[in-house]
Amino acid sequence: MDKAQQDALKKAAGIEAAKLVENGMIAGLGTGSTVKFLVDELGRRVQEEGLKFTGVTTSRRTQEQAEGYGIKIVNIDDVDHIDITIDGADEVDKNFNGIKGGGAALLWEKIVAINSNKVVWIVDQSKVVDTIGKFPLPVEVIPFGNGQVIRKFEAKGYKPTLRLDAAGKPVLTDENDYVVDLHLGRIDHPQELAEDLIHTVGVVEHGLFLNMVDQVIVGDPAGPRTLINPNK
Repeated sequence: MDKAQQDALKKAAGIEAAKLVENGMIAGLGTGSTVKFLVDELGRRVQEEGLKFTGVTTSRRTQEQAEGYGIKIVNIDDVDHIDITIDGADEVDKNFNGIKGGGAALLWEKIVAINSNKVVWIVDQSKVVDTIGKFPLPVEVIPFGNGQVIRKFEAKGYKPTLRLDAAGKPVLTDENDYVVDLHLGRIDHPQELAEDLIHTVGVVEHGLFLNMVDQVIVGDPAGPRTLINPNK
């Protein structure tokens, strides 16, 4: 699948998901290439249909895009609930376990998600897999002692790499942390791995989003399809 085809599927999923946002809602807006199409469609609805809702964003770049359309964005601590959060995912399996953080926004994404009444992911069909782990698992770590954390991960066989930008400097999250990507190939026991990672001193958060999503809207060549998590 070339990029143009993939973008078309992402756009279709984004437009379909935008239908879930209604007047008066507080909506969490995720981060990433698929969410960009979602925000474009929500912006169109705001400007052409008079849609009125309040947004809580998972990154500064999503905030800037949304505010450019006149969408009201507030701080997460200024709302008492979030009706729905729509976000992308780097991988999602048949058990509705996912990997997120390819855009280095996993911490904010997880905070917004756990404070939401409903979580929806929008993905193109290439992101739906049998077993997660082929996509490198992002782990947000504080800069101080990050080399020690990486060595611990190496000793456990997690094949870590510090994420660098085009200039060869560490990628910084919106909290000015670093991202370490674990090249695991496949993750057969995600719950055990999640427990190990979050209890590693120096780790702020990991990109395993386990049984957190209510539904997944998949951009498919035949049209968007929705997968419902039966356990939510």
